Formats: sequence, C-alpha cells, structure tokens
Amino acid sequence: MKKPHLPRMTFNRYFAAIFIMALIPVSVGVMYEQGSSTEITVLTIPDAPHGIVFIADPHLRDANMDHIREVIAAINELHPSVVLIGGDFVYGEGEDLALQEVWKEVDAPVYAVLGNHDYKSGDSGTGAIQKTLALRGADLDPDHYDLGCMKDEDPEGYAYADTLTAVLEENDVHVLRNEYTEMEIDGKTLCIVGVDDGWAGMADPPSHPEGDGFVIYMIHEPECRADWDADLILAGHTHGGQFIPPGVDGLASDGLVRLSGLVTDDSTRTYITRGVGTSNLEVELRLFATPEIVVINP
Repeated sequence: MKKPHLPRMTFNRYFAAIFIMALIPVSVGVMYEQGSSTEITVLTIPDAPHGIVFIADPHLRDANMDHIREVIAAINELHPSVVLIGGDFVYGEGEDLALQEVWKEVDAPVYAVLGNHDYKSGDSGTGAIQKTLALRGADLDPDHYDLGCMKDEDPEGYAYADTLTAVLEENDVHVLRNEYTEMEIDGKTLCIVGVDDGWAGMADPPSHPEGDGFVIYMIHEPECRADWDADLILAGHTHGGQFIPPGVDGLASDGLVRLSGLVTDDSTRTYITRGVGTSNLEVELRLFATPEIVVINP
C-alpha cells in the first residue's frame, strides 16, 4: 500500500504559515491593549444639561479593578454633573460584592440600572440564545409594554439582584428599578428613568412627569427598549461586539446590526455604549471595540 502523499510545502505556503503563527501573539497583544484602554466619546446634544457621563458593563472582579479605577479617574477628570451606569456590575460566579466599594471614588451623584448578569439571567452562551429567542414573545409597544415572557423560573437570581442592589446603595450608587428621579443641572431639569432588566423580565417603565425637562431612559439591553417618550435612551450590554471585524459597524446604518453608537432612526434617539469591562473571559480582551466613557455636553 502506498503511503498517502502529503502536499508539498512550497516557499509561499511556508512563509504564509510562519506569518500566521507570528500574528497570533501580536493579535492577542493588540486585543489586550484595547481591552485595557479607554476612549472618551463626546455627544453634543443641544437641549441636554452639561456633564452627563454614561458607562455600562463594568463586570467587576479582582482582575479588572485597576482598569476600573483608571476609568473612574478619567470620569472624575471630566468633572461630571451626574454619572449613569447601565448595568452588569458583576462578572460571574463567586464574585466579591465588596468590590462595589470602588464606586465611592466617583466625584458625582451616581444612578444606575441592573443588567442581566446582575440577575444571573442569560449570562451563559446557551442562556443568551434562549433569551434572544424568548424576546420574540415580548410586547415592545410603549403603550402596553410587556416583557413577562422573559422571566426566569429560578428565584435565586432575583434574590441575588436584591442583595446586589443593597450593596450598591451602601456604596453611593442609586439603583433605579422601574423608578425615575429628577435633578437640576445648569438651571435645566434632568429626568432619569431607570428601567429594570429586560432579560430578567423585570422591565416595567414608570410614568414620569411631563414638562420641559430633558428625559433620559436607561435600560441594559438595547433590544428591550421601546419608542418611549424620551429625549434619549441609553443602553449597554453588547460590548460593541467585543471582537468586531472592521466594516460590521457599517451595517448598523442599514438596520441589520445595532452593536454600538448613536441610533437615530424613526424611533427614540438611542446611544448604545461599548461598555468598560468584558465578560466570560479571564482577561480583558477586545478588538475594534475599545471600552468607552460617554460624556454628553462636557
């Protein structure tokens, strides 16, 4: 029996193989550098008060605390009027809730909503697929908005969210769970409406006072938003794709992909942040989706 003939390794193939192998550590290095850095995105919205800072998805754990402290230092340098956090405070299993003490370092009032990780809802690959499919049964009409189909059967996650909320409140983070708050900034009224997590089936937007103030809705998952009566919706969750190839962001203008950035179509203006942390990884790795701090009218 003849031995199988292996294809001859030509010089071009050999060079290509060496080149690809050399790119692997370089690519990982680039992803680590991008995941550990932060960009500041400026939104200019004429009617909005000055100095509103928005971040999301910190996913606190021991490994990224230095990065989060750098994020907080960068936020403080912006001299914010208020800081908004769009959920996913925790990372995964066995996290130390004492890490949430870091938010006391923010030099401004902090308001937040919870995310799916904070409810331990759909926080695995399989769970995320199940939640995406379940969302087909939701009613996103603002007049009778209903995400009851997204609720989990296991009550453990809901109890965990209550515990996390108490810890955040102790550390100067005011968690809005289907609540609103109003404040005066530069003589303008800002109304912040916090919508509880959609994937956990807890989203139930409250009514808020009508007036001339600037209204911001916060919800963790952008796909759970509705065409609410607001000036701006802020969301996170997507991490900007985390490993997004060049050109994919361009599909957003065609309505095919909504991973990050300002969405200005026929519905309420929305900004989807790339977030500041990563999930389901042992190290901070990102590619073409650098963590970001969003500041409105700095």
